[in-house]
Amino acid sequence: MASKEVMPIGVFASIGEGLGAGLDRVKQMAVPTVQVPAPVPHLLTEKHARSVRRQFKEAGIEITLVFCGYPGESYATIQAVRDTVGLVPPSTRDERIEHTRKIADFAAALGAPAIGIHAGFISEDWSSADFDELAHVVKGVCDYASAMDLWVHLETGQETADTLLHFLQAIDRANVAVNFDPANMILYGSGEPIEALRKVGKYVRSCHCKDAKWSNRPGQEWGVEVPLGEGDVGIEAFLSTLTELGYKGPLTIEREISGEQQVRDIKKGVDLLQSLKKKLLKGRR
Repeated sequence: MASKEVMPIGVFASIGEGLGAGLDRVKQMAVPTVQVPAPVPHLLTEKHARSVRRQFKEAGIEITLVFCGYPGESYATIQAVRDTVGLVPPSTRDERIEHTRKIADFAAALGAPAIGIHAGFISEDWSSADFDELAHVVKGVCDYASAMDLWVHLETGQETADTLLHFLQAIDRANVAVNFDPANMILYGSGEPIEALRKVGKYVRSCHCKDAKWSNRPGQEWGVEVPLGEGDVGIEAFLSTLTELGYKGPLTIEREISGEQQVRDIKKGVDLLQSLKKKLLKGRR
């Protein structure tokens, strides 16, 4: 990462369609880093990448990761995620692998160091064909990205930390990493976020600062996303654990609503993270 600041604050920003604060909003928030979702397919061009790269460079904002998304995905329910998201569904796998390669090409042209993926639900049966097949697919994505010096960050949430750790070991690629989202562990009901962070910590190269409350039926019904600091993550404990693990990468705020309330919540999140950073990093370099 180009920034020399320890744990620079960032936001999930939009460069076209999709959730996230637009560039003008990001400028107002005065944060040095962003993650961005990949644009719609017809904008996955080198020309558009150069244009976006120029705009963010002129604004003094570093793009740290480009997130993959695929047509036909649904996050309406946990079951819908199982059926439609990522590289798991066999019926869409080949076309999504090709789309992922195009996003990697776009990220490289953008000058970003990594792509991020919701791979989909990884089988908790580590000896199953489903587990092996998905590991093989992600290996191929990592190999393609490696040729462009890109990292591949797998987002947490759908699986337990133990399964994610075993999956990372099965992939066995030097450029595979974790984008740790503590709220997703709660939203999906897949485990306590701080405990999970400690298990996969050595792989964490990026993270989302997001908060949530547990559902009454974890793993069967969604938890509820809430503004940073108002949920069950324990954001100070989360940052403290990141610090203990030696994490120095960006703290990227994600708030999955839209409109003015999203902007207000993100601004409050920025203030909260700045305060916690000052407290936790006092006396450190």
